Order: sequence, then C-alpha cells, then structure tokens
Amino acid sequence: MKIVDVTTTTFRYISNTVRDSEGHGHPGDPHEAKQSLLTIKTDEGVEGYCFGANPAVIESLVKPLLIGKDPFYREYLWQMLRERQRLNLGSLSDRILANVDMALWDLAGRAVGQPVHKLLGAFRDKVPAYASTMCGDDLPGGLATPEDYANFAKWCVFERGYPAFKLHTWQPPYEGAPSVKRDLEACAAVREAVGPDVDLMLDPFHYYSREESLALARGLEKLNYLWMEEPMAEHSMSSFVWLAEQADLLIVGPETAEGKHYARAEWIKAGAADVIRTGVGDVGGITPAMKCVHLCESFNMSVEIHGGGVGNLHVLCAMGIPGRYYERGLLHPFIDWEEVPAWLNKRDDPMDSEGFVHVSQ
Repeated sequence: MKIVDVTTTTFRYISNTVRDSEGHGHPGDPHEAKQSLLTIKTDEGVEGYCFGANPAVIESLVKPLLIGKDPFYREYLWQMLRERQRLNLGSLSDRILANVDMALWDLAGRAVGQPVHKLLGAFRDKVPAYASTMCGDDLPGGLATPEDYANFAKWCVFERGYPAFKLHTWQPPYEGAPSVKRDLEACAAVREAVGPDVDLMLDPFHYYSREESLALARGLEKLNYLWMEEPMAEHSMSSFVWLAEQADLLIVGPETAEGKHYARAEWIKAGAADVIRTGVGDVGGITPAMKCVHLCESFNMSVEIHGGGVGNLHVLCAMGIPGRYYERGLLHPFIDWEEVPAWLNKRDDPMDSEGFVHVSQ
C-alpha cells in the first residue's frame, strides 16, 4: 500500500464561540468560521482523515514527503516530519504533525477494521470525564463571578453527571485579572457547592510569580483540590521544581512547553511535576503521546491528557496507567456541548449518565 495523494478540504460553518484579545474562547454571537479536513489517500482505496490541518503547509511541506510512502510506516513518517521541523519552525508545528499522525492512525484503523486504541493495545473502552470550563468572563449568568462557577459546577456534577470539575479562571484582558484572591474565591465557592467528595482541579493564569503560585497551591490544599496546572511560564522549569518541592498539592505539567517527549523526560528527571501532562496536539500526535505515556510508566508516574478530542480519547483507552480523566470541553453555561458539530454525524466523545466517555468501536 502506498500514499498517492494528500489533500485538504476547507469548509465554512456557523460558530457560537469567539476569541478575546489574548486568544481565549468565550460564547459569542453566531458567525461564520472555517474548518478543514485532511485526507491521506492510498493506491488501494483506503483513506485516513483528521480535522484541522493547515492547507498551505500540507500542500507545500507535507504532501511531497508523504507521496509514495507506505502509510503503515507511521514511526518513520513521524520521525521524518520531526526532523524537517528544524528548518521550518514557523510553519511545521507540532499541531501539523499531530494532524498527519492522526490521519495515518485513522487510515490504519480503517484498513484493518479496528479502532485505533485497539491497534495501540487497548486497556479500556470508556474513561470518566471531568467538566473543563472556559475561562472566566464578564457575562451575567456565565462565568463572571465565583457564584457563577459554583452554579455551573452544581449543574455539571448533579444534573449532567460529571464526576469531576476543573476551573479555568479569569485571565487578561478581563478587568481585575489575574487575581490569586479571586481565583481562590471561585475555587472555594465550587468546593462548597459540590461537597467534599468531588475531584476538583484548577488551571489558572499562566504567568503568576513563584510566590503567587505557592499561595494558590496552599489555598487549594485547604480546599482539598486534586491538582493545579501551569500557574507559571513553563520555560522556567526551575520554578516548577521549586513549586513541586514546596506544595503538597499535585502539580501537573508541562502542557505547552515545546519539546515533545524529550521535554517530559527532563521534567521527570528534574522533579518539576508530580503528574506529567501530554496530549496529541501538544507533542505532535498519537505516536509521540504514547512515547510520553510509556516514559511515565517507566517512572511509575501518572499522566493526565491535555484536552479532548478523538485522538486523546484513544490514547487514554490504550493506557495501562492513570490518566484518571478525559477532559471534556471547554464548557460554558451558554454553550450546549451535546450539540453535534455540523461536520460530524455524532459527537466523538459521547458521555453517559454516569460520567463515562465511550471510545468509538
């Protein structure tokens, strides 16, 4: 089997989310947006797909490298693209590598009639999910106050059935952000609303100082939170070593730091995190995400998967170590997450009444 074509199809749809000046998503008025579909075609008629690829980069950089190659040589193809990143850092991002890698895994699953998590070596077919909020806003009844977070947490846990809840609190450009005091007020309101037994997590402003980050951790420890993510710039690994040594709260990372599985190895060696973070979009696909999983397994460390999506779900279902949860969202009181995206026939992360997300079969 050989790859004979690599294409992207761009289409338009109606979106109800907008970005603020810092890039964070929030509910907004319906407007037209773009999406793309990457397709890898073979001479035997088998194809693989992934949403979200950049058409220009695929056409100019990726397609010439893939034509004529065996699509089952995923490791070879991933390593080849990784090496090409050195002189193409401005265009050949880890996100692009992830799109290509997931399309190749999809192709393999279609070729043999098996879901990807079984090709990876399945461990489970469902994963408990946590409700992961959008960042705070100033919308009345949205996520504008600690009480708003508390009300939304009660709905997520007691009505929708999520077993855990994570806050993304206020970030610039919103007035008063960032604020350790306000973050902790929201976290306290959520703890009071859901009671002592629900796992709660925080993903705050990402550029707090060491002292501010430790104050957050101390406050979350009193509230019996499970973990905190990325309160400081992850390029300062020594700051996370310092924080992990000071805090009893689990510190999870790295999330956005470049370096794929190599960076995770350095964080483990340095003791910069208690739980390692990875995700298909962060490290360049399913192939390197599984490298991170097996790396952490070798050190008897847990891995939490960053973000939702079908690729991350299949990784979670192929892991023999925690991953405790699938991250479902980003959620908001004004957004109906169960609404099927216009380009899908059904949701790719269906959740049952007990809070489990089921992988496709």
